[in-house]
Amino acid sequence: MLYRLSLGTFIIVLIVIFNPTASAQFEWPDGGPDMSADVKAKTEAIDLLVKALEEKYVFPDVGDKTASMLKETESHETYDAITSAKKFRDLLNKEMSDVAHDQHLHVLYSSEVIQPFPPPGNVPREPNPRLLMQLKKDNYGLEEVKHLDGNLGYLKLTSFSEPELGGPTLAGAMAFLANTDAMIIDLRDNSGGYPAMVDLLASYFFHSFPPIHLTDIERRKEGTKEYTLTQWWVLPYLPGPRYADKEVFVLTGHATPSAAEGFAYDLQTLKRATIVGETTWGGANPGDFVRLGEHFEVFMPTSHAINSVTNTNWEGVGVKPDIAVRQEDALKTAEKTALQHLIAKTTNEQELDALKRALASLEATSTGP
Repeated sequence: MLYRLSLGTFIIVLIVIFNPTASAQFEWPDGGPDMSADVKAKTEAIDLLVKALEEKYVFPDVGDKTASMLKETESHETYDAITSAKKFRDLLNKEMSDVAHDQHLHVLYSSEVIQPFPPPGNVPREPNPRLLMQLKKDNYGLEEVKHLDGNLGYLKLTSFSEPELGGPTLAGAMAFLANTDAMIIDLRDNSGGYPAMVDLLASYFFHSFPPIHLTDIERRKEGTKEYTLTQWWVLPYLPGPRYADKEVFVLTGHATPSAAEGFAYDLQTLKRATIVGETTWGGANPGDFVRLGEHFEVFMPTSHAINSVTNTNWEGVGVKPDIAVRQEDALKTAEKTALQHLIAKTTNEQELDALKRALASLEATSTGP
C-alpha cells in the first residue's frame, strides 16, 4: 500500500514531480510541450475519468458527485472549444478541485505516449534496473546524516522508500545517531512514499512494549462502498537501538506532502515529536494512477489515513507546526530549542558548559543583517 502509487511509477514521480528545494511549491509535472486534443481523446479521457471516480475514488459519494459534474459539463459541450491538451487538463483539475477538494486527485498530461498499465497481479515485483539504480544513487531517500554541536543528531530524508530496499540504510543512519541527546529529522524536501517506511522510522522513537497504534489506512474495494483496513503499529523488533527516551524535532515546509505528513502527524499526535516549520501540503489520501488514454492519466485517491489518536487526518489542512517559523529558519530554530531544553535539564557541569558554548555559537551565526 503506497501513499501515491506503485513502485516503478513511484520512483519516477519522486524524480519528476517534486522540486527538491526547500522554498519550492509542490508541483505536478507539466508534461512537456503542449499538443492538440481532439474530440476522441477528450471523450475517452472523460469517460475513463468518470468511471474511475465512480468505481475507485476513496469516498464514493464524493466520487459520484464529481463524476456527475463532469458528465454535466460535457453535455453542455464546454470541452468542445478547448483544443489545447494542457488547457483541457487544467480545466478538469479546476472542476474536480471545486467539488472534491482533494490535494491528491489530479489529472496529468504527457506529450509522450503513456503506456498501458500492466493488469493487477502482473506488476513486476522487482523495479526496473535503471530505476533501482536511481534509488541507490539517491541513497533510498536518506540524503544526510550529521552529528551537530551539542550532541544533536540530524537526519534528512527526501523520500520514504520501500523498507525492503531502504531499510538497511535507515538502520545504519539510526545506529550512527543512537548516541546523540536529541534528534532533528528534516522533511522539508521530502516527497512522500511508502507508509511501511513511515512505520519503520516511527518505530525507532517508541519502546517496543506496550504496543502503540500509529494509524490505519482504509482502502476502498473497487466498485463497492466497502473498505479494507490496514493497521500500522510500532514494530516489536528493529535492527538496531531505539531512540525512545530522547527529544525529537521534525522539520516541515509548505510543500511537505503525503507520507512525510503522515510521519509528522503520527509523532505529533502521540506527543513524541515537536514539529518545527510551516504547515504542510495537506494530502492524506493515498492512491494509484489510472490511464485516461495515450496522453492523459489521473492520480486517483483510493484510500484515506485514520490517525489512532484523532480518528481523522490532515487532508486539506496540513500538519500544523508546534513551533511556526519560516521553513528556511526551521533547522536553526530546532537546534536552538533542543539545546535550550538540554541546558535546562543537564546537571553535569562539563556537559552544561559544552551545551552553552554550542548555543552561543549557534546564536552568533543566526545574527546578521
